[in-house]
Amino acid sequence: MMKLGKLTLAIAAVATLYATTMSAAEKTVSEESLGLRKTTIYSEKDTTADKVMYGTDAAGTSKKIKRAFQDAPPMIPHDVDGMLPITINNNQCTMCHEPAVAESMGATPIPKSHFMDFRPKHKFDGKQFTKSIDNMKNEVSVKPIEQLAGARFNCTQCHAPQTTGKLAVENDFKAAYTKKDGEFKSSWDEVILDDLDTLKK
Repeated sequence: MMKLGKLTLAIAAVATLYATTMSAAEKTVSEESLGLRKTTIYSEKDTTADKVMYGTDAAGTSKKIKRAFQDAPPMIPHDVDGMLPITINNNQCTMCHEPAVAESMGATPIPKSHFMDFRPKHKFDGKQFTKSIDNMKNEVSVKPIEQLAGARFNCTQCHAPQTTGKLAVENDFKAAYTKKDGEFKSSWDEVILDDLDTLKK
């Protein structure tokens, strides 16, 4: 009786192993199913991307896009046709987003953080280089300025128009804003100098 029980157990184990092996062998992954395109990886002939469709609302009429997280650069919700590229002689963004006119234009004003000079004014007299800050003391040289900082002039470094096409991968990220109106307003200028010994020169 004991031998019969062991034999039955052994047969059941072998049958289970065989079934598992056969099942695993049947599960194959085709090359066409790999990646985001779901087409052959050997030819581009039948590969077409989804049509890229940017917003067509005119500036001032579009709906604002929530920031991805607190103080994230806001994305551009309106049509930018004819506005790009930004050049030293042509920055149409500032025509509506300059703080002095933004409200009347229905635009988001450029924040105070973009009117700050972050570049230390080191000195070099041809022989001696003198730093204006001491990095070992966690010093920085930041001061408010009247005009838009040069480092912030090229708006599309951080701000980009958004497409309305289908996402290849769904985004389930949930933003946790630290300010009440953080989804639409920047507060970076309020905290930018926290924990820094700033030289106000």
